Amino acid sequence: MTKLKNMLKKHRRLAGPMALVLAVAAIFWAVNSPAIVGASAAARELPIYYVQRDNKAVALTFDAAWGNEDTQELIDILTSYGVKATFFLVGEWVDKYPESVQALYDAGMELGNHSDDHPHMASLSQKEIMDEISLCSSKIEAVTGGEVSLFRCPYGEYDDDVITTINSMGLYPIQWNVDSLDWKGLSATEIYERVTTKVVPGSIVLFHNAAEHTPEALGDIIQYLLANGYEIVTVSELLLTGEYEIDNNGMMYAASAA
Repeated sequence: MTKLKNMLKKHRRLAGPMALVLAVAAIFWAVNSPAIVGASAAARELPIYYVQRDNKAVALTFDAAWGNEDTQELIDILTSYGVKATFFLVGEWVDKYPESVQALYDAGMELGNHSDDHPHMASLSQKEIMDEISLCSSKIEAVTGGEVSLFRCPYGEYDDDVITTINSMGLYPIQWNVDSLDWKGLSATEIYERVTTKVVPGSIVLFHNAAEHTPEALGDIIQYLLANGYEIVTVSELLLTGEYEIDNNGMMYAASAA
């Protein structure tokens, strides 16, 4: 990068506006080239976006941060197909709707941590990150008596410090590789098409509690997955046991034997 900046200065002195444009283009290409992006990503701390699986397993996940109008409907749909999903709960949501937290737990849904008040985690100090996570987990555990082992960053935002801190607390940082975009108010048909055209073995699919058309789309999505040989599992069931690594795309895979 230093060399490229020096080149840019030289072009400013010697060749005028056209050379400046070309030099800027060269820098843009260099910074965004796959080789450089890949090298940068390799050094990053990443959450788990999806899992390398030999079988067609997939995890459906729901973030619960604000409304509660369709929680029971989602439980009923999932239960009618014998399916368990993972719900990532914000601590303030737990405060408002403890009866729904208990209903999810009683229905066999997996509960994960989605922070206490949905902040931008990368803007927090390490202590603040730990406080957000600890407080939310304690609220979930106080209602259900069960332990929490998964964390999802609000807004999907993170940096190396966030992921390192999550790992240090003994939790798995969980992202997703299929985004339903249900929070944008997409129709049930659009949600269905996004999920069914993007899902692959090992996918983690993102939905939202209280999204307008998610209940309408969910049954058809489950039917599609089951008809196409997918096993729908919780995130914890999807994750690999034993030693693992995460590649540049956020895929969890078994570590090679030494």
